[in-house]
Order: sequence, then C-alpha cells, then structure tokens
Amino acid sequence: MEVEQTALPGIGLRHEFTTRSGRRIGLVSHRNGRRDLVIYDRNDPDRACETVKLNDEEADALAELLGAPRIVQRLNALHREVEGLVSLQLPIAPDSPYAGRPMGDARVRTRTGASIVAVVREGQVFASPAPDFELAEADVVVVVGSPESTSAVSDILSGG
Repeated sequence: MEVEQTALPGIGLRHEFTTRSGRRIGLVSHRNGRRDLVIYDRNDPDRACETVKLNDEEADALAELLGAPRIVQRLNALHREVEGLVSLQLPIAPDSPYAGRPMGDARVRTRTGASIVAVVREGQVFASPAPDFELAEADVVVVVGSPESTSAVSDILSGG
C-alpha cells in the first residue's frame, strides 16, 4: 500500500492512501497536536466529504483499535515464516518483582535472548517499549523468541 505524505505549511502534515475498494482516506496531523480523519468524495478525490476531528484521547483509542490486532497478525505471520519462533503473552502478577519497576531492570534480552515487543495495559498497546518503560501490575508483556528463551522470561518476570 502506498501512503502519500504532504507537508501543509503552517498546518502540519497530511498522510493519504487509497483503499482497495477505491476510497481515498487521509489523516491531517496539525502542529498543535489535533488530528483530522478525512474521507474524500468517490467522484472527486480532492473534495473531502467527511472530516472527523479527533482529540488526543480519541486518536489514541482509534490507533489502539487498529493497531493491536495488526501486531498480533504480524506476529502470527512471522511464526509461520520462522521455524522455532514463538510469542508469549505474560501477565505481570501483583507479586512480580518487576511490577512498578523499569522494564530494563529485568535485563530480559541480555539474560535470555528473547525480546519484549509490546506491553498491553488496560487495552492500550505500547509497541517496542524502551528499557525505562515502567511495568505495572496487570500489564501483559508480549515476548518473542525461542520456546526456551520465552519460558525463561516468564520465570524472570514471575520470580526475578
């Protein structure tokens, strides 16, 4: 899929693409942080027939609704392509030694070779979290690696 990016001087940035069914959709990211979802007229691709203004919370919710299932689909596709690769979803229990601590304290990649690719918190997906991302009770950590390395991550997150 080709996404066109256009600078809008004094406004921000516009991204647009055409769906398989021929609908043109755009997203205008304003410099002030506001986002507008734009649906263009089928007969005139330069005319917006609908614009939905999104505040930060609404934009985040839409991104999560669209993004979380895609991450899972991509991981599943990767599993089919790479023999021996697995992913686990590991909840952070209340008694985990890493609840309330930065993810990097667990040194998961160094100790196991597995990678934490996302953290899901209250329905929100944090893809590729940085080492300073603080884990919280009830987070679900998505780990990718070999069966042995992902099992080792489970042991680390539950027992230290």
